[in-house]
Amino acid sequence: MNAEQIAALDFGKGDGLLPVIVQDALTARVLMLGYMNQAALQVTLDSGNVTFYSRSKQRLWTKGETSGNVLKLVKLTADCDQDTLLVLAHPQGPTCHTGTESCFGDLAAAATEIGFLSQLQQVIDARIQQQPEGSYTAKLWADGTRRMAQKVGEEGVEVALAAVAQSEQHLVSESADLLFHLSLLLKSRDLSLTDVVSELARRHQAKA
Repeated sequence: MNAEQIAALDFGKGDGLLPVIVQDALTARVLMLGYMNQAALQVTLDSGNVTFYSRSKQRLWTKGETSGNVLKLVKLTADCDQDTLLVLAHPQGPTCHTGTESCFGDLAAAATEIGFLSQLQQVIDARIQQQPEGSYTAKLWADGTRRMAQKVGEEGVEVALAAVAQSEQHLVSESADLLFHLSLLLKSRDLSLTDVVSELARRHQAKA
């Protein structure tokens, strides 16, 4: 969002606050509703962490400032009346303080099976942070980026072989292995599948 777009926002309609709908950038599931004033909007744009104005605390509040479950900003846009914001974000853990992925409950969050890719990233993050004994994810992470890159190459070959010489179920299984290892490799470069989807969307829009 550029300076011209910010200037067009109608903060006056809501006494200085705009309602903000937050969606998972990967799955489009609705995560929460909050409010931003001009300061919260600027902090969000500057820091990359979604920040709100808390009406109960009467101060700026960055989501996850105590839990660590921040919302990484991907994109921010206004509606046609310039009085409501839509935030696409990558959640770093459960969004709701109750532990669910969405403040509207896990049932509402699980709209599509593709949404599990977001949950997979959260599981990977947890394995890296907690280092549970016997965790394959934690071990591969400790082996470093070169080893993770090697595994992606190996799994890519397995997918190709399965496509030409094995069953459909085997192809699905090998593809799942590839996606897992790719997710971990992207994490090693501080990226995620969200960034990959964003690139695909950019290419689609460029050709439209």
